[in-house]
Amino acid sequence: MIDRAFKLPPDATRAITALLLLGPWTPLLFQGQEFGASSPFLFFADVGDTAVRDAIRKGRAELLTPFLSLSEEETLKRLPAPDDPEAFSRCKLDFSEREKNRALYNLHIDLLKLRRDDSRFRDQKSDGIDGAVLGPTSFVLRYFSEANDDRLLLVNFGERQVLNPASEPLLAPPAGCRWETLWTSDSKGYGGGGTVATAGPYQWILPAESTVALRPVGKETSLHALHSHRITSG
Repeated sequence: MIDRAFKLPPDATRAITALLLLGPWTPLLFQGQEFGASSPFLFFADVGDTAVRDAIRKGRAELLTPFLSLSEEETLKRLPAPDDPEAFSRCKLDFSEREKNRALYNLHIDLLKLRRDDSRFRDQKSDGIDGAVLGPTSFVLRYFSEANDDRLLLVNFGERQVLNPASEPLLAPPAGCRWETLWTSDSKGYGGGGTVATAGPYQWILPAESTVALRPVGKETSLHALHSHRITSG
């Protein structure tokens, strides 16, 4: 039995979701996760054979017991029968929750669009990415390009962090460039506070519980903070 609703605070949920959808792997989502579906995800199967049905229930109980901190017998009592029609009915998605949780839904739309359309996030080669730890709860991923079009993904699962000095080599911008915010999980459009990362030559400031994507721009280019510019799905 899996409860789709994350119990993490909204800021942390947005940060983790951004890492999941922009990280160097194939992201997997449960149906309804993109809009915070409140319905559970239960195991169900239409099994006619009693012995097979009982074996399935016992196997599920053995699997889930360590995660539920219950005995196997207690877990078995709490698990719904896999062939119970009610188990199937409880799992049906309520698509009206897309509007109820619109900010979370927009977050997923924008992240998937960024992964599909951005020149670096869509071309995730295993030999073109490096990473480094910045603190106890933070790290950076750098997506390299041959044309000074790198990307940085700053992930901070803790409190606001100040890097002074910012000595990590992966934070250095390409020659003749500086970093500009491309996307941030703390955008007000997603329910965040609108705080952006500060990327200077000597000091960096990482917002609390956030994931921020940065791209290089020429030093003469004016800075455009993404918290006032939302990627649309159009």
